[in-house]
Amino acid sequence: MHLPWLDPGRAQALLELLTQRILVLDGAMGTMIQQHALTEADYRGQRFADGFDSANPPLGHAHDAACGCGHDQRGNNDLLSLTRPDVIEGIHREYLAAGADLVETNTFNSTSISLADYGLSHLARELNEAGARLARDACDAAAKADGRPRFAIGVLGPTNRTASLSPDVNRPGFRAVTFDDLREAYREAADGLIDGGADVLMVETVFDTLNAKAALFAVEEAFEGRGARLPVMVSGTITDASGRTLSGQTAEAFWYSVRHAQPLAIGLNCALGARDLRAHVDVLAQVADAYVSTHPNAGLPNAFGGYDETPEDMAAVIGEFARAGLLNLVGGCCGTTPAHIAAITQAVAGIAPRTLPALEAAA
Repeated sequence: MHLPWLDPGRAQALLELLTQRILVLDGAMGTMIQQHALTEADYRGQRFADGFDSANPPLGHAHDAACGCGHDQRGNNDLLSLTRPDVIEGIHREYLAAGADLVETNTFNSTSISLADYGLSHLARELNEAGARLARDACDAAAKADGRPRFAIGVLGPTNRTASLSPDVNRPGFRAVTFDDLREAYREAADGLIDGGADVLMVETVFDTLNAKAALFAVEEAFEGRGARLPVMVSGTITDASGRTLSGQTAEAFWYSVRHAQPLAIGLNCALGARDLRAHVDVLAQVADAYVSTHPNAGLPNAFGGYDETPEDMAAVIGEFARAGLLNLVGGCCGTTPAHIAAITQAVAGIAPRTLPALEAAA
């Protein structure tokens, strides 16, 4: 079923920009949050200060899995969209000022499945809606200031479960999550992102293609429920030097596994730095009849879990990607900052975007 765009004007503006130049995504959210040195009290805010969700307290304050009691919230970055929205919107604004055309919502772990680790599964839809609204407000403010359109990407992360692999080496047939579990969680998240004003939905950091398929199925259900759609992006992650995702696919196989969803863009992010991702991005550029994106890490992590690749070094590598005709959208993942995005913006400025190939149908 062909559905119209939910917001035809913004969708058309994005599509036109993609034909004109390489668009720039933002960089890492977690890296920037760490710089604020937030405490447990910051993460909890007033709403969660007493150890439970005061806006939705359990009946009689019974301590159950949905109240957040007994769970440290420090590190639950998505919760900051509710408790420290000033920090999250401020980060969005920094990336937009650095040159980003699109910013990603602070919703990487905002599914009921991932939030269960913090006892906050009941917040999934609210966190997605709040995260999308913060990103959209920052984009609207930037566009009003300089007249350039900006776009909010609603992020659907991979969750902390895998539908293809067993977490127990002694029970290879066991699965910690089912396709339907994922579909329901992603549907809830997608509805929240749409309600919050996301311009695009992106299924990102895909390490298990079956998880991604559940997300794409849920996204289509959300669109059909509204009778209108948003553009969709998909970004996988090559986990190591094997050149494959965790569930065993090459970049080419990954593309053909999700091509049926007709995404606006296909890409790769996280796990590796730009140098190590180049060969795999090249493959996507050759086979995909969609736009190609990449947002690599700032190199590989060092012994302390940090990232050492400078903005200048990363931009030099990305600039070569662009000159080779591989890119339509580019940004940064773990370890990247507004300085990286500013350098990348300069490196790709004036370079023509990749032209979509005209692929012949198989006989």
